Parts: sequence; C-alpha cells; structure tokens
Amino acid sequence: MKRLLKPLLALMVMGLLASGGVLADAWVPMGTAPEGARLERMLASPQHQGEIFVNPQAMFNDYSGMFTTFGESRPTTPEVEIPVLRSKGEIFNTPPESGLRVTWLGHSTQVFEIDGVRLITDPIFGGRAGPVDWAGPQAWYAPPIALDDLPKIDAVLISHDHYDHLQQPTIERMTQWDTQFIVPLGVGAHLEYWGVDPARITELDWWESTTVGAVEVNLVPSRHASGRHLLDQMRTLWGGYAIVGPWNRIYFSGDTGLFPAMEEIGERYGPFDVALIEVGAYDQAWPDWHMGPENALRGADMVQAKTFLPIHWGLWNLANNGWTEPVERALVAAEKRGLPMYAPKPGESIEPSALPEVERWWPTLAWRTAEEYPLIATKVPAE
Repeated sequence: MKRLLKPLLALMVMGLLASGGVLADAWVPMGTAPEGARLERMLASPQHQGEIFVNPQAMFNDYSGMFTTFGESRPTTPEVEIPVLRSKGEIFNTPPESGLRVTWLGHSTQVFEIDGVRLITDPIFGGRAGPVDWAGPQAWYAPPIALDDLPKIDAVLISHDHYDHLQQPTIERMTQWDTQFIVPLGVGAHLEYWGVDPARITELDWWESTTVGAVEVNLVPSRHASGRHLLDQMRTLWGGYAIVGPWNRIYFSGDTGLFPAMEEIGERYGPFDVALIEVGAYDQAWPDWHMGPENALRGADMVQAKTFLPIHWGLWNLANNGWTEPVERALVAAEKRGLPMYAPKPGESIEPSALPEVERWWPTLAWRTAEEYPLIATKVPAE
C-alpha cells in the first residue's frame, strides 16, 4: 500500500499543478462576471429569467444522438491550401462606388463599409477558438489582413461571447483604437476587464439601437446561447445586427438557429441589400443552435434580403459536417429560392449591388445533401 501511495500522490499533485496551470492560462481570456449597474440592467431585461437569458423558443438537444456520426469518414478539415486573398488593406483607400462593401476575413469576421461608416464584426485575428493558445480548434489560415493593416474602424460589433466570436488577445490590441464597441447586454464586462474604456462600450438589449455616424445599429434577436466556461452559461445576451444607413442596409445574423422573429426583423428593418447568415457547424442532434445552409437561405427570405453571403464556415472544424458541405448546400438552396448568392474567398471584398459570378475556389469533395441529412429547426412553422 505504501508503495502505491507515493506514485498516486505524485500523480494527484501533478494533476493539480497541471489544472492550476491551465486555469492560470485561461483566467483572463475567460472574462469576468457583470456586476453593479450593468447587472441591474441585465436583470431588468425581458430576455432575462431567473439567473440567465433565455430564448423565446427553447433549443432542442438530442443528447443520445450527439455522437452518432462521430468517426464517420468525412473531410472536415482541408487537405489543400485555402486560396486566401492577402493584402495590406489597399482596397479601403477607395470608397465603394455603391456605398456598400463587405470584406470577409473568415468565419464571422468581416468589415462593413456602409454609407461612409466602417464597422467590423466579431473580430478574430489569429489563434485558436478557445481560452488558451495551445488547445482548441486551430484556424486553417492566418488572417487575410493583419489587424494593424486595417483602416480606421468606427465601431466594433460583437454578437455574443463564445470564443470563436470574442477573442481576448484581439480585443486587448484594440483597446488603443479610437473606436466604439457595440455589444449585447453583459458582454461589456469582458471588454472592460480586458482594458476597454467603459465610455467606449455600448451595451444593447434586443430591439435597441445606437448610431455610428449616419448609420443606425440595431441589436436584433437570435436563437443561440453564450458562455466562456462551465459556470457562466447564458449569463450574457446574444444577438444579430440590423445595420441601417441612409441608402443601404445589412443584416448580420451572428450565431443563431432559425426562429420566427426573423420575419419581424425583416418587417422592421428590411429589405436588406445583403444578409450575412451563418451556414456552418451543424448537427441533427442540436438543430436549433446554428442555422445550417437551407435554414440560412430560408432566414434570408424571412428578413427580406436581396442578396446572400454565407459566413461561419471555412476557418475552423467546429462540427462533424464536411468542411465544404455548408457552401455546397447553400448554393443549392439559393438556386432553389432564386436568391443571388456569392461565396467570397477569405480576404475578398464584395459590393452586393454587383455580385460577380460564383467562383468555386474550394475543392470538389463528397458532401451530404439536404435530402440525405436534413436539418429541421424545432418550434418553427413549416413553410
């Protein structure tokens, strides 16, 4: 027994030290809890119930089916180099002719130039989708434009506090920017903890708005969640954005499953010149957390979009779908609906009023069709 005790104690000590090291590395990136006036405002929100924020339509989870497709042979990670359009941001030296330009930098990070205002959404500039730099999903390519090569940004828009949308090292580098940060309720606590001047943080509830220059930025509902560790799930709010300028309008979904209020978003703020809606990272076991391609195109119709750009794909392996499957299925769904769509390369700039012909820059790989693997949102009326 004594012979066994020493190695067991040694293993326990090593485990505690390792756990402590992990916690130390992750402590600051995990953010902090809202308190004071910020917390009081959260508690007064119609979206807040008990100790958390809730969705009007609860999200379905089939825990028994979580791992049914685990281990299936599917190309979930690229085996070829992705054709990233790298630049020093020269395109920003010339305003868009139409007054509206979108530059996709990968996943949910894009620069919007709309009616003289520049916005960036969910900025991720290198690193992993997690609290430490040695674990978690690894990006498939470096940022197409370096953070330091971006032009002056008038406002940074955050959709929610998950790690693939809110990155502490990137925010810390932005603390010296002359810019505004627009976030859902509670998310400002993380930003302030990381060094952002509270005077630069605007926190919004669903259907609330603020202005950036001549552009109105509205936080709109989404059907999702939040949280940066096990003990803060649903503690802060999540949402999308309806961006309304004097001449142009953008819908950015953030992360969301399909939900009925998308029609209300369209009625209040549409029609939109372009909708950027997430198409990747999905599973039948959790059909309400993310859209999936067909629901994304249905959502684009619901918000009254004139054109469609797929986002939230092509940077990380976050689910078991093949990495090209989201865009392949989105193209099929867009054609069925007759909705103009373009899938930009990472780093590519697009003016929605003059969409080019689709260029298939990704490889031709096996993928599941909507008929083979349907994604059916719950608590949403059928079409």
